[in-house]
Formats: sequence, structure tokens, C-alpha cells
Amino acid sequence: MEEKKGFDNKNPQQKPKMPGNLPNNKNRYWIYIILLGVFLIFTFIDFGGSSKEITREKFENDLLINRDVEKVIIVNKERVDVYIKPDKLADEKFSDISSGGALGFAGSTGPHYHLAIGDVETFERQFKEAQQGFPPEEQIMTQYKTEHNYYGEILSWVLPIALLFGLWFFIFKKMSGGGAGGNQIFNIGKSKAQVFDKEKKVKINFNDVAGLYEAKVEIMEIVDFLKNPSKYTKLGGQIPKGALLVGPPGTGKTLLAKAVAGEADVPFFSLSGSDFVEMFVGVGASRVRDLFKQAKSKSPCIIFIDEIDAIGRARGKNANFGSNDERESTLNQLLTEMDGFDTNSGVILLAATNRADILDKALMRAGRFDRQIHLELPDIVEREAIFKVHTRNLKMSNEIVIGFLAKQTPGFSGADIANVCNEAALIAARKSKKSIEKQDFLDAVDRIVGGLERKTKIISAQEKRTIAFHEAGHATVSWLLEHANPLLKVTIIPRGRALGAAWYLPEERSITTKEQLLDEMCSALGGRASEETVFGSVSTGALNDLEKVTKQAIAMVSFFGMSEKVGTLSYYDSTGQNEYGFTKPYSEKTAELIDNEIKSIVENQYNRAKKVLNDNKAKLTELAETLLVKEVIFSDDLERIFGKRPWSKEEDEEDNTKPNTEENDQQNDD
Repeated sequence: MEEKKGFDNKNPQQKPKMPGNLPNNKNRYWIYIILLGVFLIFTFIDFGGSSKEITREKFENDLLINRDVEKVIIVNKERVDVYIKPDKLADEKFSDISSGGALGFAGSTGPHYHLAIGDVETFERQFKEAQQGFPPEEQIMTQYKTEHNYYGEILSWVLPIALLFGLWFFIFKKMSGGGAGGNQIFNIGKSKAQVFDKEKKVKINFNDVAGLYEAKVEIMEIVDFLKNPSKYTKLGGQIPKGALLVGPPGTGKTLLAKAVAGEADVPFFSLSGSDFVEMFVGVGASRVRDLFKQAKSKSPCIIFIDEIDAIGRARGKNANFGSNDERESTLNQLLTEMDGFDTNSGVILLAATNRADILDKALMRAGRFDRQIHLELPDIVEREAIFKVHTRNLKMSNEIVIGFLAKQTPGFSGADIANVCNEAALIAARKSKKSIEKQDFLDAVDRIVGGLERKTKIISAQEKRTIAFHEAGHATVSWLLEHANPLLKVTIIPRGRALGAAWYLPEERSITTKEQLLDEMCSALGGRASEETVFGSVSTGALNDLEKVTKQAIAMVSFFGMSEKVGTLSYYDSTGQNEYGFTKPYSEKTAELIDNEIKSIVENQYNRAKKVLNDNKAKLTELAETLLVKEVIFSDDLERIFGKRPWSKEEDEEDNTKPNTEENDQQNDD
């Protein structure tokens, strides 16, 4: 396609480029360099009166003895300028200087030659000795002269100042984000927000955001208000001043904001909370003022601040213990701009964070953020919609059912699902397939959940047997307990840092009962219990299991009130007030009671796991031996050995199919 230069017919408002326009900034830098070079040339090169350097022997034995010297001038007590008699310049031996000197500029005026001296008194003594025998009228007297190099003296103090100014200019320009023109050094307090309007349009809309139905309803209402304000104002309603998107990482907060930018017909300012933070005091507050100043000039508009917790952390609770914090000044200015004495009509603030618990209360109140929109992990219906979005451009086999993929990934966020689709495509390409198959998606899920297989890792036979019985213990206990998660797959092939892993099918539920927690803890302790039951000793492979079980026991006793001795008390602080506190909300006696209850719960479930394994030791051994032979076993193998679970439900097995892993963190001695 031929590139058009100058005037663009598609954009009639564009002005044609004139031939006399100034060059761009890069060309201007070359001009500065050329001017500096010319200045240095004229400073250090003398184009007039240049003389030829000679040795002392030639001066005395050739010029002085032959009476060719007219006068001698000592310059600055360090150089001797020699002038030749005008009538002697016509001689052939002076043809080199009579035609113009060393550089062609000496001419007849001189000096014609020069020589360097070390000491003036020594030169004068030797000069007089060389003239002994000369008639008095022919003897030459030395003259003295002092010359000043004004260009060099000026340059000696101008050049360092110029270099310092250039360095200062360069540093401040980089800190202000670059850009054209030297005035960028004064723009360090300007806002760094990207503006999206009719000319710079975002191509993402609400159709690209799968799931998040309730969140989209509230966000779309704000967009509809901007498009049709009379629909709401005629009833006396006012547009919300702000909406805060809260949710775990990867749930689509930023994607939803991009959809708002693509759907709204108003200017959209986008920036991050870290864009306000600088090393200079007062820069953050200045950028907040400049941001809202720009927004007011283009109202109605939307401002989106991603990761607002970078500047919105609760005041007085920072880890620096009360020292002057630039973020607090920035937050104070943001609070004033959002809902201060001077209201910002037509400016809507949209923000996103996954740490709403640490935000300042003044920022969260109505009048600033009128709405808090919570984005949770997608359910099975939303996951299916998300898979449809991310598989639109994939070449998939006809055997793949999107609903099956949604069942395989409960608990996955939108970002996790996007990663699964991309990983499946990479796995299929690595195997030189023409389309992505069902097994590629299953391998991608295993890769993301468990890590990359490490089949080449060297493991001794005894270690492999220990790992097999460890994983078989998990599988046995989980299969024989009613509320434990049903097993999907067990492997002793190392993945990531784990030497073995078991995939489970957890039930998607909103609340968890005490019985379910205890069965899950017992299942997690099945690996350690199996090692002790079979080998009579334990290993370091249960690190991940013990960490998980201990945290669950602490939550049961301290948060959920599931201990009879401690009672129905909860020491969980949802406000975060005691985040940096040095005291606990209970006495030392209560702390000792909590510790005893936590230890009692874990020990009871460990003994329970050992009892289950002792009652089924033969089947445990058969399962472990099968695992040693196959390295990977599935739920069909457990059903063959233990029989079908009496309390299993077909629909649960169909719906709840996310692989959850219990990893064997076996640590090597090296």
C-alpha cells in the first residue's frame, strides 16, 4: 500500500505539513552538537599567526649564527617566539614560512618560529653566550610578553555549569515521563492518566466480558446514566460519584473497566494508583489536582484508578509508624477532590482493588464511593461463558464440550481460564496437532494446578515407595470418609516442587460444616498416617499437609467458634485495626486454651486417619503397589479396590470436577 505524505484526505482537520517546519527533537539535538563542535574548534585552534616549532640547536646553530633573527619574545615565561628579518624571508630556506607559515597564516608579520623553554634565566644566559662575538649593534635583546586566553578561561567555568545544567535537564525530563520539548522538566506534577475519547477508542465492550452478570448490571447503569441523564434526573436522581470494584485477583476488575471505556461515549481517564507516588514531596497531591482539573474540563467523564490501595491505605496504619508519608498527602487530596467543599459534578470515579480491607474509611463512605461492586470467582455457568470467550479464536476438535471444561475448573478465575486455553493451545502445538483436543485441556489444567512433570528427576526406590504409600494414604482416607472430597487422580510423577500429588473433586459450596472440615483434615493427614502405619516412621513429605491442617484448626477454634472449650467466640478482625498491634484480644490463659484445642483437633483427626488405614491396610497396600506400577491411577482403580462410595451422588460427580491437589512436599537432603 502506498503511503501518503503531507495532507491526509481522510482527516480534513489535519493541517498540511509545510516545507519550512522545524525539524523534530532528534534533529535539534544534532544541531546542538554541531554548534558545540564549531565553538570548540574556534576556541582551541588558532587560524591566525601560527608558527613553526623548532629545536634549540636549530635556533642557535642555524638562525642565530646566520643573523636571520630580527627579535625574540618570551611569552608567558614558557614559550619563545622567533621573528625572522623581512629581507631574509626571500631566501629559499624560509620558503615554507614565507608562503604562509605552518598552517599558511604566518606570512611576513610573524612570529615565524617558536620553541618551548623550561627556565627563563637559563634561556637568557645561554642566549647571551650564543651571541658572544657579535657586534653590539647586532646583538638581540629578549623581550617579554603576557598573553591571555580569554576563550579558555571563559570555557573553564562555563563548560562545567553547562554540563551540570544538561545533566539536571536530562534527569528531570526522564522523571517527568519524557515527551517533547524542554518544558517537560516543569511537568513532574502533571497527571499521567491516559485519556480515551472518540479519537482514541477502546475496542472492548461488555460482550467481551463473560460472567459478572450482577456487576455488569450496576456498571451498565452508570454508563446508561451518562448516555441518557434525563431518564434519571427527571425523577430527582443523581449520578453516583464513585464505584469501587472489589474482588480476588484475576476476576476481571480491570477488564470490566476497559469495557466501560469502550461502551461509554464520554472521555475516560485511566491510570494506576502507583502513578501518584513519587520521590518528591507534594507530587502525588499535585497530580491528583491536575487529574481532576482535566476531568472537570471534559465532564461528564469517568476516571478509573487501578490498584487504588497503593494510595488509599488507611491513614495512621502504615508500617512506618506515623512518619510523614507522601501517600497520606495524596489520599487527603483525593478525598477533597471526590467530595470536598467544591463538588465535581459530572466526574465519576471508578476504582479497583483486591485489598478493600486496608482502605481508609473516609474513602469508602457514601458520597465518595457510593457503590461497592464485589466480583467473586465465577460459578459453573459463568465459567462456561468465559470459556466461550477465550476459545473463540482457538482451533478445537469437535469432541470438546465447553460445559465439560467448565466442570473441570471450579474455583478458577477468569485469568486462570484464559491461561488454561492458552496452555492447551501450546501443548497441542508442541505435539504438532492440527487442532486442540480434550486431553490437551486436561493436561493444561494439570500443568497449571500441579506444575510441570519432572520425569527425569532421580528418586531412589525407597523414596518412591514412601511417596506411593503417602499418596495412597490420602486416596484411601478421602474415599472412605463421607464428607471428604472424592478423588479424581493420583500420581507419583514429580510435578513442580511436589514429588507426588492427588487431584480431588471438591464440592462447590458457600458454607462449610464442622463435619466437612474434620473429614477434610483427616484426609489431608492420611499421607503422614500411612507412612507411620506402614513403615513405622515419618518423613518431611507432609509439610504441605501439616500447614493446611494447622491453619484449618486455628480457623475452627479462633474464628468459627467450633470448639466447645473455647466457646462460640471469634477473634477474627475484619476491620484490620490490630494489623500492626502488639497485643492479642485474649488473655494468656485463653491463648493456652486455644493452643490445646488446636493440638487436640489435629491429634484426633490424625488418630482417626490411622484407624481408617489400619482397618483397610490390605487394600491400602494393594493401591500403593498399583500406583508403583502405573505411576498414575484414577477413580476407577479405587472403585475396583474399595468398591463404590455408598454416599456418592452421580450429579455431584458430574458437576464438581475441579482438580484440587494434596502435594507431597518431600524435601531432599541436598
